[in-house]
Amino acid sequence: MADKSVSYKCPCCGAPLNFIPGQDKITCEYCGNKYDVKTIEDLFAHKEEMASKASEAEQSKWATEQAGSEWASDEAASMQSFTCSSCGAEIVADANTMATECCYCGNPTMLPQRFSGMLKPDYIIPFKKSKDEAVAALKAFYAGKRLLPDAFTQNNRVQEIQGLYVPFWLFDSSADATASFHATKSFITENDRERITETSHYDCKRSGTADFAKIPADGSTKMDDTFMESIEPFDYSELQPFTTAFLTGHLADKYDVDADASVGRADERVNNSMVAALQGTVEGYDSCEVKDRAVKKIGGQVSYAMVPVWILTTKYDGKPYTFMMNGQTGKFVGSLPIDSKKLQMYSFASFLISFLVVFGIMFLVA
Repeated sequence: MADKSVSYKCPCCGAPLNFIPGQDKITCEYCGNKYDVKTIEDLFAHKEEMASKASEAEQSKWATEQAGSEWASDEAASMQSFTCSSCGAEIVADANTMATECCYCGNPTMLPQRFSGMLKPDYIIPFKKSKDEAVAALKAFYAGKRLLPDAFTQNNRVQEIQGLYVPFWLFDSSADATASFHATKSFITENDRERITETSHYDCKRSGTADFAKIPADGSTKMDDTFMESIEPFDYSELQPFTTAFLTGHLADKYDVDADASVGRADERVNNSMVAALQGTVEGYDSCEVKDRAVKKIGGQVSYAMVPVWILTTKYDGKPYTFMMNGQTGKFVGSLPIDSKKLQMYSFASFLISFLVVFGIMFLVA
């Protein structure tokens, strides 16, 4: 990230530069080099521009106060929330949906309480994949896993997979970026006595603008980010205005990371994407590294949405195992236990087969 201030240093030795009264040049008191004022202005013009943009970028804020809205009294009255007495997760459902267990830890006791303290989402992606499809995907995920403990599949609660709407903050913005890169190109020459590598160094500057739509940031700490990123992406073109009708028969996670706390992740995605795009235009060099960058957001709208996930958390041998499926696309991920006895057996079998093959080859050669 670019500095928000500029230090005038000697291009030769790096020492601070000072203008000495009575002289027409800027002199470095450490190495004695002298520079014209115009030379120094031209030399540090880019750094001043970067510092100015860095200050502007710091002042550019996301409009997080626009995300979500207040519930109407009749809507709030038709909702209920449940708190897990084991892990503390809070989930929300319509009045006709009964939460019998926690979808995060599998604890069967859920404590009902009055619905409150949650913004109304702006948008929702309805479930497209049914529970039967989620159960079938889970069974297919088990299939062919030879090291899976028999007791795990025999006692697993496959039918108890639950539909859960996960809270997401979606960030829209345009961005104006400037970055400088240090690039190198090497040339090799050889003769009878030596091999010479000559490396040229280049200072490459790039700038550009881009539009970003629906940058996602998960609003739940209970939802494992690794799993959520694994079942992404969601097709945000299918977002619909939120209505409680979509919650019928499903649960909804109550966000515990608000929009303000999520801006860092959105900023990181914007900054990394812009710098990567600019760096992609630095072509024809052997190496390219980022020196400094300044990314300024233009605008910065935020909306609150719910996305569909089928989820099951089950325990085996005292450890939790989670399975998730994208309720829109059907992409499936999960964690599975390994039967240590089966692992030893298959490892020994593999070793034995390898030994017999090697022994057979040696016998034939002899």
